[in-house]
Amino acid sequence: MRPVIPYVTAALLFGLGVYGVLRRRNAVLVLMAVELMLNAVNLILVTADTTAKAALPHGGQVFALFVIVLAAAEIGVGLAIVLQLYRLRASVAVDEVPLAEAPTEVPR
Repeated sequence: MRPVIPYVTAALLFGLGVYGVLRRRNAVLVLMAVELMLNAVNLILVTADTTAKAALPHGGQVFALFVIVLAAAEIGVGLAIVLQLYRLRASVAVDEVPLAEAPTEVPR
């Protein structure tokens, strides 16, 4: 198998994910872009595992499994933060999040 096609595909996916993280204002879309970047890394790990003969058999697949577990934990924590942000500010726009001041109570 020629590893060029999966590597180029992974590079395109990673580039698309970086573009999504840098350009999107919605926190949910930023989380989706981070997931896209993690899936590109998984593709690289599995491709490298199948093409290179390493001392550790199936090492890339094991690392890909760890990345999948990390992505699931990241989505759980990230969505909890986004829901709390929406509850406090009624918006999930990333550029409207005040990082320097304490949160204030929103009248209901």
